[in-house]
Amino acid sequence: MFKKNVLIFSILIAMFLGVGLGVIINHQYTHVFSEIKKSAHSAAQWQQINQDEKIIKKEIAGPFSLLSDIFLRLIKMIIAPLVFSVLVTGIAKIGDFKTVGRMGIKTLLYFTSATLIALFLGLCIVNIFQPGKKIHMDLPSTGAESGIQAHAQTAKNFITHIIPESIVDSMAHNDILPIVVFALFFGIATASLGSKGKIIIDFIEAVSQAMFKVTDYVMKAAPIGVFGAVTAVVIQQGVGVLKSYAYLMLCFYGGLLFFVFVILAGICFALKINFFKLFSYIKEPVLLAFSTASSEAAMPQTIEQLEKYGLRNKTVSFVLPLGYSFNLDGSIMYMTFATLFIAQMYGIDISFADQVKMMLVLLVTSKGMAGVPRASLVVIAGMLSMFHIPVEGLLLLLGIDQLLDMGRSATNVVGNAVASAVIDKWEK
Repeated sequence: MFKKNVLIFSILIAMFLGVGLGVIINHQYTHVFSEIKKSAHSAAQWQQINQDEKIIKKEIAGPFSLLSDIFLRLIKMIIAPLVFSVLVTGIAKIGDFKTVGRMGIKTLLYFTSATLIALFLGLCIVNIFQPGKKIHMDLPSTGAESGIQAHAQTAKNFITHIIPESIVDSMAHNDILPIVVFALFFGIATASLGSKGKIIIDFIEAVSQAMFKVTDYVMKAAPIGVFGAVTAVVIQQGVGVLKSYAYLMLCFYGGLLFFVFVILAGICFALKINFFKLFSYIKEPVLLAFSTASSEAAMPQTIEQLEKYGLRNKTVSFVLPLGYSFNLDGSIMYMTFATLFIAQMYGIDISFADQVKMMLVLLVTSKGMAGVPRASLVVIAGMLSMFHIPVEGLLLLLGIDQLLDMGRSATNVVGNAVASAVIDKWEK
């Protein structure tokens, strides 16, 4: 049992050690600064000491964050060559535009349906449980900077994003969607060359196998990366933040669990896909995504595990890379949830018609955002501006965004795994 799940046990141990060490360090510095704050003679002095505390804790967390950064960089160096090689190999095996087009239409139809369900579920949870009306805390001062810039997604921006000006530049920035577009053309062109193209395909397939081997090597460092990531977060945030936001986190994580184990499991049941067997194969990448708050970190291993589960290489290599731009279910659900939560905190009522409008706008603006840093918050900032909700309200979420991102990332991995299984079932 242990040998079979050694990575999972290692990551769990690393998480517990990270939480323990983080709590000890956070408590020590919190105690020191609480004593210093007692000597403050004015509100300005108290605020300055509070700011110094945050800076010191961030500096102490720096070395631990470095461990996480090194691991995530090792993962990111794999993504571009892996996505390109597995997709070209898969497309070459499919062989023609007609089949690719059919799979593409099925995939986008599923992604659109899953996105609508996730957006609607986010709206339902925040309207039913109303966390913004039940959590009491001071609102950010008017004009306070959140550091997040609103992003207006236009048709021109979207088109120029998905069609690469330079495939080398797209690979350098791990921009998945342009890599997918180039790989589609390259794979079909290579397949059309016949025997000459077979040499290229064999070489690229060998590259993909080599990248999976590199993934195995890098994953040995996963517990170290997880330990660094968790320790750094707890040092800076402490566990006290959980008390203030407990109800919000309970609502959101409850929604994520409902989406995964009711909606996604229900989709699998309807199509006679064994959801729990599928989940047992992807539990390692799900745990990795959760502990590092990065679904991207889990991508190479997710591809590997889905093929071990029995999905065809050509399906996984086609659906999964697209999913990382078009089917981030956890992140999408968070967009409606967070936007209405902030509106509730400010006492702003959003009408049913406006909520439907918000859902339809997000259906479009959430696509192709995978290459944008802190994409969920960027899109939410745009929604706040559109519906005249104070943008500084984002500050209410920044303190726990990392903790919420852990759940979003894990859900994204499960959502894309189910999408791959569904398309594979339809194609068979």
